Amino acid sequence: MMRARVPLLLLGILFLASLSASFATSLREEEESQDNPFYFNSDNSWNTLFKNQYGHIRVLQRFDQQSKRLQNLEDYRLVEFRSKPETLLLPQQADAELLLVVRSGSAILVLVKPDDRREYFFLTSDNPIFSDHQKIPAGTIFYLVNPDPKEDLRIIQLAMPVNNLQIHEFFLSSTEAQQSYLQEFSKHIPEASFNSKFEEINRVLFAEEGQQEGVIVNIDSEQIEELSKHAKSSSRKSLSKQDNTIGNEFGNLTERTDNSLNVLISSMEMKEGALFVPHYYSKAIVILVVNEGEAHVELVGPKGNKETLEFESYRAELSKDDVFVIPAAYPVAIKATSNVNFTGFGINANNNNRNLLAGKTDNVISSIGRALDGKDVLGLTFSGSGEEVMKLINKQSGSYFVDGHHHQQEQQKGSHQQEQQKGRKGAFVY
Repeated sequence: MMRARVPLLLLGILFLASLSASFATSLREEEESQDNPFYFNSDNSWNTLFKNQYGHIRVLQRFDQQSKRLQNLEDYRLVEFRSKPETLLLPQQADAELLLVVRSGSAILVLVKPDDRREYFFLTSDNPIFSDHQKIPAGTIFYLVNPDPKEDLRIIQLAMPVNNLQIHEFFLSSTEAQQSYLQEFSKHIPEASFNSKFEEINRVLFAEEGQQEGVIVNIDSEQIEELSKHAKSSSRKSLSKQDNTIGNEFGNLTERTDNSLNVLISSMEMKEGALFVPHYYSKAIVILVVNEGEAHVELVGPKGNKETLEFESYRAELSKDDVFVIPAAYPVAIKATSNVNFTGFGINANNNNRNLLAGKTDNVISSIGRALDGKDVLGLTFSGSGEEVMKLINKQSGSYFVDGHHHQQEQQKGSHQQEQQKGRKGAFVY
């Protein structure tokens, strides 16, 4: 009997091992076969933390859960906040550094500091070049007001958790949606802390009678007017000298780097039909959020989730609230299929450079050709001579943003040439 059981036991172990290996392989294949690991569709990528008639708070799924290729973004999250006119986001603190950018509307932000200090900020999206933004240190109590009587407020936040990979928002208030975190203490702690009976503390701070519906509430116009007096005196009216702005009749891009956070903030607008020519960032991983409009994006990266000299194109049709991640050194091109504007966050931005692969200005390929022996290098790099390469590059008189429309004949010719290049090792496959 014992001899019969041993082979059966071995067969069972082998079966389980085979099943485990097969499951692991299928997971890897699923990871590698994702159509586009850099694209986050607005329909299924945002998780709602809170929602009521006055607004909502949503958080984008973790980047590293979407793909292993985005594991360097595991310490970053995106949070979206929207609120109706004349509303207040109740006081809270978060276990994360927050970088807040106004996407539309205006906001009064109040930061509460120790020693009875408060900082007031009036933030708006009205600036034609760059929307206002503000950094909120981790653990700082803040509250947020939409003072406008007609326009909704939309804010996007880059959150950098300090405890773990999740974000936790601690609200002082006790509402129909959640309890105040102060209620979690044992009774004797608030009694001693407030020098009062628990019944009085509960009545004043936590009683169900008079509770708000949720953490976003309506606010009186007189209170808004009083807050506005403080906030407008602290508003930033001008751009920083460190801002990098480029633009023409087809589009414009403004970038600002916060060296303390090692984060780049960008605002980009493109007219319908405009093309942001192929380019890449040397160090920064850019998280691009669509504010309004639609665009076609193509990103060139390694084929599959492995070290390789083969490349492929990752394409996406972007619309409002979609998110697209552009890894460092990955060439990307963006074409506006309608008037479109973006908010961007660049991670690892200190000493970062933007390198263009086409156009008249900042073109790294033409920079090679202008070097002493550059044309010889270009001739060895491409199939044509160095002179032919430079002549081709110089045909484009525009920079950064150009007319994205092409003649049908040129499109057909380009498609034929791309088909010939498919399958070559190291080729860009579109």
